[in-house]
Amino acid sequence: MGKRVYSIFKTKFGWMGLMASNIGLTRVILPQPDKKNIFKMVQGLVRDDKCFEKIKNSLMNYFEGKKVEFDYPIDVRSATAFENKVWEVTCSIPYGEVRSYQFIAEKIGSPKAFRAVGQALKKNPLPIIIPCHRVIRSDGKSGGFLGGIEMKKNLLRLEHNRS
Repeated sequence: MGKRVYSIFKTKFGWMGLMASNIGLTRVILPQPDKKNIFKMVQGLVRDDKCFEKIKNSLMNYFEGKKVEFDYPIDVRSATAFENKVWEVTCSIPYGEVRSYQFIAEKIGSPKAFRAVGQALKKNPLPIIIPCHRVIRSDGKSGGFLGGIEMKKNLLRLEHNRS
């Protein structure tokens, strides 16, 4: 598989972690108040801050309210075909906009699979890069988010203010 590497850095929202394989980015750890939790998640990997310089700069700009296009190689080989379809449609949601779980289910040709869409988004290893925070319930409510509802609302506010 090759060397697996990580980096930990601080944003104005908290400490973040990034992990990658020789193919691409494998995980984004959303901002947290304490970096100790992130260190637990990256055990066994090699620290390589230089490898992540470009994406770290993009994420820092993102959290400063600048519009950023994330076009980095990713490695989601462990995902199912269904998850990949869901994530692909999720990546097409424009900055500052939201779509419903139902919308994504219809786009992938499984209109009744909106709950399964939610489960696929829950497994998203690359939040922000695959912008699952832009997916909400059909009734306009937030729905879930791995980083918590407040983080989801903050990300949507950031994007709405700069779109």
